[in-house]
Amino acid sequence: MDTGVLLISDVKSGERHSEEYCAMYDICGERSDGKVLNCPYGSPSVKPVELLSAKIQSLCPTISGNVCCTETQFDTLRAQVQQAIPFLVGCPACLRNFLNLFCELSCSPNQSLFINVTSIAELDGNMTVDGIDFYVTDTFGEELYNSCKDVKFGTMNTRAIDFIGAGAKNFKEWFAFIGQKADPGFPGSPYAISFKSIVPESSTMELMNVSTYPCGDTSLGCSCGDCPLSPACSSSEPPSPHKKDPCSVRIGSLKTRERRRHPSSKEPLLNVADNSETDEKLLLEVQDMVPEVSNGVQISVVQGYMSSFYRRYGIWVARNPTLVLCSSLAFVILLCLGLICFKVETQPEKLWVGHGSKAAEEKQFFDSHLAPFYRIEQLIIATMPDPKHGKLPSIVTEDNIQLLFEIQKKVDGISTNYSGSMVSLTDICLKPLGQDCATQSILQHYTSADTCLSAFKAPLDPSTALGGFSGSNYLERCGDFSLVVCGWCRKWRNEGIAGVEVVPVASAFVVTYPVNNAIDEVGNENGKALAWEKAFIQLAKEELLPMVQSSNLTLSFSSESSIEEELKRESTADVITIIVSYLVMFAYVSVTLGDAPHLSSFYISSKVLLGLSGVLLVMLSVLGSVGFFSAIGVKSTLIIMEVIPFLVLAVGVDNMCILVHAVKRQSLELPLEERISNALGEVGPSITLASLSEILAFAVGSFIPMPACRVFSMFAALAVLLDFFLQVSAFVALIVFDFLRAEDNRIDCFPCIKIPSSSVEPNEGINESRAGLLARYMKEVHAPILGLWGVKLVVIAVFFAFTLASIALCTRIQPGLEQKIVLPRDSYLQGYFNNVSEYLRIGPPLYFVVKDYNYSLESRQTNQLCSISQCDSNSLLNEISRASLEPESTYIAKPAASWLDDFLVWLSPEAFGCCRKFINGSFCPPDDQPPCCSPDEGPCGLGGACKDCTTCFRHSDLVNDRPNTVQFKEKLPWFLNALPSADCAKGGHGAYTNSVDLNGYESGIIRASEFRTYHTPLNKQGDFVNSMRAAREFSSRISSSLKMNIFPYSVFYIFFEQYLDIWKIALINIAIALGWYSRAS
Repeated sequence: MDTGVLLISDVKSGERHSEEYCAMYDICGERSDGKVLNCPYGSPSVKPVELLSAKIQSLCPTISGNVCCTETQFDTLRAQVQQAIPFLVGCPACLRNFLNLFCELSCSPNQSLFINVTSIAELDGNMTVDGIDFYVTDTFGEELYNSCKDVKFGTMNTRAIDFIGAGAKNFKEWFAFIGQKADPGFPGSPYAISFKSIVPESSTMELMNVSTYPCGDTSLGCSCGDCPLSPACSSSEPPSPHKKDPCSVRIGSLKTRERRRHPSSKEPLLNVADNSETDEKLLLEVQDMVPEVSNGVQISVVQGYMSSFYRRYGIWVARNPTLVLCSSLAFVILLCLGLICFKVETQPEKLWVGHGSKAAEEKQFFDSHLAPFYRIEQLIIATMPDPKHGKLPSIVTEDNIQLLFEIQKKVDGISTNYSGSMVSLTDICLKPLGQDCATQSILQHYTSADTCLSAFKAPLDPSTALGGFSGSNYLERCGDFSLVVCGWCRKWRNEGIAGVEVVPVASAFVVTYPVNNAIDEVGNENGKALAWEKAFIQLAKEELLPMVQSSNLTLSFSSESSIEEELKRESTADVITIIVSYLVMFAYVSVTLGDAPHLSSFYISSKVLLGLSGVLLVMLSVLGSVGFFSAIGVKSTLIIMEVIPFLVLAVGVDNMCILVHAVKRQSLELPLEERISNALGEVGPSITLASLSEILAFAVGSFIPMPACRVFSMFAALAVLLDFFLQVSAFVALIVFDFLRAEDNRIDCFPCIKIPSSSVEPNEGINESRAGLLARYMKEVHAPILGLWGVKLVVIAVFFAFTLASIALCTRIQPGLEQKIVLPRDSYLQGYFNNVSEYLRIGPPLYFVVKDYNYSLESRQTNQLCSISQCDSNSLLNEISRASLEPESTYIAKPAASWLDDFLVWLSPEAFGCCRKFINGSFCPPDDQPPCCSPDEGPCGLGGACKDCTTCFRHSDLVNDRPNTVQFKEKLPWFLNALPSADCAKGGHGAYTNSVDLNGYESGIIRASEFRTYHTPLNKQGDFVNSMRAAREFSSRISSSLKMNIFPYSVFYIFFEQYLDIWKIALINIAIALGWYSRAS
C-alpha cells in the first residue's frame, strides 16, 4: 500500500490535476461482495459514444462532452445511486444536488481537479483505488444538506437523511458517513472518501462547486412537507387546535343555582314526616288529616295522600302477612328464573361504545375496509438506576444483548395446545413480507446487518425497539437509527462510523410481537392467539422474570388479553369480599334492629332472623334484576356483579332500620295492625320518595351512550325498585311475623320454641323500647345546637363555601379512568403501565382515513392529498407534516407514511429501479430480486433475466408527472405487491398492503385508504382524551378545507370517545335530576 502511494506521488501534479483529465478511469477489480473498484491511474478524459452520452445526460445533465467514466463505471454509478433515489425523488431539488455530487465524483471530465487518489490496494494482481480526497466547497455541502435535511421517508414516518445519512445534523457529518469505507457485505462506498474543503497551497487542484438548487426552487421545487422553509410554505403556520376548557365553558350559573337548591328541596318532606310522627290516631281519622295537609304546598298534598295510602296498606298487610310474603317472593323468584340466560359481556369494545357511536362506526369501517389493528404482546426490559448517581445506565451492552437473545429463544419456543393442535408464535404472528414475523426488536438487525433491514425485510423505527432516551437521542453520537444500527454492528465488529465511538443511551429494550387479529371472535384465529397469550404470560412470570432480575434488570410484560384476564381474576377474588360484606351487614342489622340487650329476654327481643331475612331480600332483589335483563337478552358486566350488591345492600339496610324502628316507636297499647299502619304512614312516604329518587337517578344514567354505564344504571334502577317493593311488602310482612313471635314469647331463630310467660318479665321483649344513645344524642344535643341562630349561619356559610369551592375546582377534574386503579394491586400490569409511561418514546399509531378518493386525472384530489413535488401546499399530508411540528398541541409525532407519495415516486421515471416492465408488459422487479437475481448465485449484478427491463413510463407518458386514470388503475396493484429492497425501497408490499381498499377501485374511486403516523407519547388519561379531540378537530378542519371525507382513527379512540362530551352528559343528567327534585319538592 505504501509503495502504491509513493508511486502515485511521483506523477507530475500538472498532468494529474488539470482540466479534461481523470484521476481514476475504468474498473480494475471487484470485491468479494461484487462492488467494483476503480483503476488508480490518471488519463485524459474520453469522448463517449452517443448512446453512453445520452445515458449520462439523463442522470447527470451537468456533464457534457468528454467524461471520465466508462460505460461499466456509469452503470455502477447508476446502480449505486439507484438505492438512494427512491428516498429523494419526491424532492427534485434535493435529488438533483445529490446526483450532482456523485456524477462529478464519477464522470466529470475535470475529475482530477478535485479528486486525489491517496491510497491504492492490490486485488488479484491489479492495483485498485483504496482511498481518495474529494475537495468540495462548504457552500455546496451546506446547500446540499439544506435541500435534503427535511425530505421525508414516508414508509417509516421519518426523514430520508436518517437512512441515507445516518441522521446527520450537518453536511460534514453527512459527508463523513458517505465517505466511510464499507466492509464487505455492508452498504456504502468500496473505498474511503475523505471530503476536504481546503486545497493545499502548493497544489493546482480546485474545489468542486457545481451549481445547487434550493428546495424552494421554482423549477425543481419540493413540497411543503419536504421543504417547510420554502417561501411558498413559510406563510402557512402549523395548526394550533383551539383548546377548550369544557368545565368553564359548559358550567352555567343557572345550573349551579339549581344545584344549590337541591339540599333544601327535601325540607318539606322532612317536615311532613315530623308532623306525622305526632299523629297517633286511628285509620278512621286519616280523612280529616288530608285536607289539613292540603292547605300547604303541593308536595304536602302528595305526601298526605301517600301517608293515607300507607296507613290503609299497613292494615291490610298486618291482616294478610302470609299472602303478601308469598306473592311478593313468588314474583321476584319468577324474575330470577331469567338467570338461566345469564351472560357476561367481556369485550371492551362492546362495554365502552354503543352502536350509534362515531368511534364505533369509524372502527367498523376501518376494520372492514382496511384491516383490524393487530394484537400486541410486549416485553419491556430496563436497567435499574445507578445507586451512586441515580441515573439509568445504557441498556445496550453485549451482556444484555445476549440476554435478549436468550429471551427471544424462549419466546420463539412457546408451543401451546389449542383444540388438539400446537400453536406457536409463527402460527399467529403478523407477517407483512413473507414468512418472518414482524417482531419489533433490536435483535432484528443482527440477522441482516448487510442490508440494514430487519429480519422481516423492513426498516425498523428505533422508537419502537428502544426506550428511556430523551428526545430522539438514541445514541450519544451518530444521531438517529436504522443505518446507525448497522453502525453499532460495525463498532462492535470494526471501528465504528468515521472513527466516532457509538455509545447507546437508551435505558430500555422494547420488544413487541404483533399478532394477527380478527374482527369477530368466532373463528380460530383469535382463539389460537388467546391460547398463545396465556402461555406467553406464564412464561414471562415463571422463567423470563427470574432471568432478567438475575441480571440486575427489570421486566414488565403484557398481552392483548391481559387486562381482560386480570379483571376476571379480580372479579373472582371479589366474591369472597361480597360474601364477607353481606355477613358483616347481617350482623350489623341483627344488632341494630333488636332492642337493648337484656339477658333475661335477649333471645326474644333480638331480631337476628328478621335481619337475615332482610339481607336475603336484598340479595333476591339483585338476582331478580339480573334475571329480568338476562331474560330479555341484556348481558351483564363485571362491575354489576361487584358494585350493585353493595349499593342495594346499603339502600336496603337503611330502609329496613327505618321501618323496624318506626314500628317500635309506636305505643304498645295499640293493636299490632295499628302500629304497622301508623309506622307505614310515618315513614312510607319518605321511603317511597327516597327510593323513587334513587331509581330515577339510576334511570337517568340509562340515557348515557356508553353501554357499561347504561347497563349498570338499568340493572341498578331495577334492583333498587325490586328492593323497595320487597321492603314494603315482604319485609313488612316479616315484621308482622317477628312482632307476633315476640308477643307470643317465641325464641328468635327458633320460633317453634315458646317460652312460658312465667319465665319472662312483664312487657319484657315487647315493651316500649327506650331511646338509644344515638337517638338521645340527636334529640337532646345535636338538634338544640343546630337550632341556635349563630350555628345556622355558620353551617349555611360552610356549605355555601364548599359548594363554590366544588364548582371552582371541578374544572381540574381530569377525564378518563386510570387503568391501574381498576386492576388488582398485585397485578403484573401495574408495573407494565408504569414502564410504558416511563420508557416508551412513541405513542399509538394514528391513521387518517380518506373515504371515496377520486384518483382520476380530472380530479384534483391526488394533489390535495400528496406531499411530493407539485402537490398542493395545503394538502392533507403537508398539513399533517406541519402539525407534527407542534406536537404539544396536535399530539402528532411524525409526518405521515403515505402510500400515495411512495406510489407516485415508485412510478416516476427517475426511480428507474422501481416501476419496470418486461418486453411483454408484465411487471419486472428490481435487479436485486428474483428472477433478476437469485440469492444463491452470489452478488447481484446487471444483466441476467431482467437485462431488457425498462421503466414503466417516460416523462412524456405522464401528465405533469402524474399518471392518468388508466395508468393509475393498472400500476397500483403492482405497487402494492412490489417488495421493497435496496434497489427500490419504495415497494408497497408490507408497508401498505392494508393501506388501500382495492374493492371496486376500477371505477376510479378508492373507497378507503389510510395515511399512518403516530401520536406523541400519551402518559395520562387526559392525554388520550386531548389527543383524540385534537385529531378530530384537525380532520374536521382539513375535511372542510379540501371538501373530502377524512377521519382520524386510533385503536384507543373507542375507549375514550365518551370523555369528549362527558361534561355535557353530566350537566344534562344533573339538570334532569334537579328537575325531578324540584318537581318532587
